[in-house]
Amino acid sequence: MIDPNILKDNTEILEENIKRRKLDISLEELITLDELRRKGKNEADEIRSQQKKLSKEIPSLKGAKKEEALEEAGALSNSVKELTKKADDAEKNFYEKWVKIPNIVDKTSPDGSSEDDNKELRIIGDIPSITKPKNHLELGENLGIIDVEQAANVSGSRFSYLLGDAVLIEFNLVNWVISLLNNKGFTPVVPPVLVRENALYGTGFFPDDAEQVYSIPNDDLYLVGTSEVSLAAYHAESILEDDKLPLRYAGFSTCFRRESGTYGKDTSGIFRVHQFDKVEMFSFCSTEKSKEEHEFLLSIEEEIMQALELPYRVVDVCAGDLGASATKKYDIEAWIPSQQKYREVTSCSNTTDYQSRRLNIRTKKDKKSTFIHTLNGTALAVGRVLIALLENNQNEDGTVSFNDSVASIVGLEKLS
Repeated sequence: MIDPNILKDNTEILEENIKRRKLDISLEELITLDELRRKGKNEADEIRSQQKKLSKEIPSLKGAKKEEALEEAGALSNSVKELTKKADDAEKNFYEKWVKIPNIVDKTSPDGSSEDDNKELRIIGDIPSITKPKNHLELGENLGIIDVEQAANVSGSRFSYLLGDAVLIEFNLVNWVISLLNNKGFTPVVPPVLVRENALYGTGFFPDDAEQVYSIPNDDLYLVGTSEVSLAAYHAESILEDDKLPLRYAGFSTCFRRESGTYGKDTSGIFRVHQFDKVEMFSFCSTEKSKEEHEFLLSIEEEIMQALELPYRVVDVCAGDLGASATKKYDIEAWIPSQQKYREVTSCSNTTDYQSRRLNIRTKKDKKSTFIHTLNGTALAVGRVLIALLENNQNEDGTVSFNDSVASIVGLEKLS
């Protein structure tokens, strides 16, 4: 959630943000609701002040004056109750609209409304020369390491069984990434994957992305689509010591997403599934250093891709394609030979104080309490990295070979 004071201090910035994100939102309505809630609070506070003043005077009064004062105090009490309810209703009406306002887009983020408008920053690595490349599902089925057919019988579409060598690769990758992050000052975490509503609200996934979240109605719990949710909520309602920032965490979890909608080729295989494993980086950072921290998280993502020798590109995500909480986001897209294009395997977002306002996470500096900044970045999306590894290292006979440096990470030299 962004600071409501922007409505009276920097309306132009909010107007520009609505335009850049291409939102159908009435700025005039927000201003009117904000004025009503402020007016309601001021009126209630003013009458409450009169009531307190009169309450102090009553003990010293006698006779008719005291009776009049008591009668007036009763009327003021009723007025306070009415005005407080009116103010609370105005506050509720305002925040029902305000929580849907996304974060302010960074000035350096490109304009546009789809992934085609993302700005390519750099391309790293050589695209392999593969004649008639097989897709990951063909490779995985032939190698006996991916089974989506039986998963569909058991669980429905967009699920998979990973078997044998695929499982060994996953756990070797996860162990390697967690160790790398631990050495860089991240605390490894296995967080809960079931959370309460306030965690999803606090991170900005509710209310707008609620349709993508699996719910457990009987227990008022929800399955997370990323451990970002659990990690962000870890310090909810906390004041963090400024000299301890940044606090960095590396969370490993299984993630669950409904992935409603049609995605063409992405509906087959394991690129876009309902359940997947991921290592997520999360940072609680001072406001002054969040841009620097954002670049740091991106550098780690690139370090991982380069160590795995996967060809990739980095894109600066356009304003209209940003999630609600992000002010700026980078995506890393790996080359997928079967599709002859780059596809997203990691993302990295600076959410500034959008999440910390909702979760009430602050720090104290020079005796002043301020909201901190939060950032998140995918260190390892297991399924998508597995896809890139299989397809970019495939041989014409359908086997997969890794060179020595990659083999030392994934634990295998060849899949056959």
